[in-house]
Amino acid sequence: MAGRVKRKAGLAAAAAQAASAAVAPVTCALCGRPLGTRVEWHHVVPRSQGGVETAPLHPICHRAIHAAADNATLARAGTLDAIRDWPSIRRFLDWVADKPPDFHAPTRRRR
Repeated sequence: MAGRVKRKAGLAAAAAQAASAAVAPVTCALCGRPLGTRVEWHHVVPRSQGGVETAPLHPICHRAIHAAADNATLARAGTLDAIRDWPSIRRFLDWVADKPPDFHAPTRRRR
């Protein structure tokens, strides 16, 4: 019985938090373009490396980050500003700058 009560309290707390955060993010944390209908939340430092902070991204921007580096490299970078300076991400950001918010294309890992 106690598990059910805790679960309901957790769900109520999550619903209250979602209601208080009624203002949705308007721009992508990586490219700065307006967000479209799909938003993905990226852990700036991967959860496997102890990260808790998240940032809103376009799906294509999220995939570009993970195609450019593994979790250990992302943890060493630590911020999206540092990631933006990587040559592969810089090329991606220059390419995606004039695309519409809901644009998506296949993302390939650079070797």
